[in-house]
Amino acid sequence: MYYQVISRYTCILENLEHWLDKAEEYASAKKFDVAVLMTGRLAPDMKPFVYQVQSACDYTKAAAAWLSGQTPPKHEDKEQTIDDLRTRIQKTIAFTENVQKAQYAGAANQQVSLSFAPPAMVLLGEDYLLQISIPNVYFHVAMAYAILRHNGVDIGKMDFLGPIDWVDAWLV
Repeated sequence: MYYQVISRYTCILENLEHWLDKAEEYASAKKFDVAVLMTGRLAPDMKPFVYQVQSACDYTKAAAAWLSGQTPPKHEDKEQTIDDLRTRIQKTIAFTENVQKAQYAGAANQQVSLSFAPPAMVLLGEDYLLQISIPNVYFHVAMAYAILRHNGVDIGKMDFLGPIDWVDAWLV
C-alpha cells in the first residue's frame, strides 16, 4: 500500500508540473507575466500558490522518507518562478522514485515524529499516512489547482486526475 500511495503522489506532482505548462500558455495568450500566479491565492489569509506547490512536494518527500526509514531531504523554500517550482517538483519526484518498494516493508510500524506533535509522541506509519500525509498532499495540490482555475488557467478534472489505467472489461 505504501509504495502505491507514494507512486500516486508522484503522478499527482507530474500532473501539477503539467499545470505549470498550461499556466505559462495562458499567461502568454493573455499577455501577462506568469509570475503573477506565483502569489495567487483564494483568500487574503491563505498561503499563495508557490507555498501550495512547495507544501505538496514537502509532504510527498516526507512520506516517502519517513515510511521507508529515511530522513526527508531538505529543500529550501526559495522558489520564485515557474521554473523554480518545476525544479522542486522534479527533485521531489526523483527522490520518491529512488525509494524502492522493498524499502517500505514495515512502513506501518515506522515511528514518525512531527515537529508539531505533543512532546514524546509519535505517529505510526499507517496513521501518519492516513491522517497527515494523504490529506495534506491532496489539500495542497487541490489548492494549487483551485488558484490556477480561479485565475483562468484552462485546467479541468482530467488534468487533476491525470492518466487513468483503463482495462478492457472483456479481458479481466
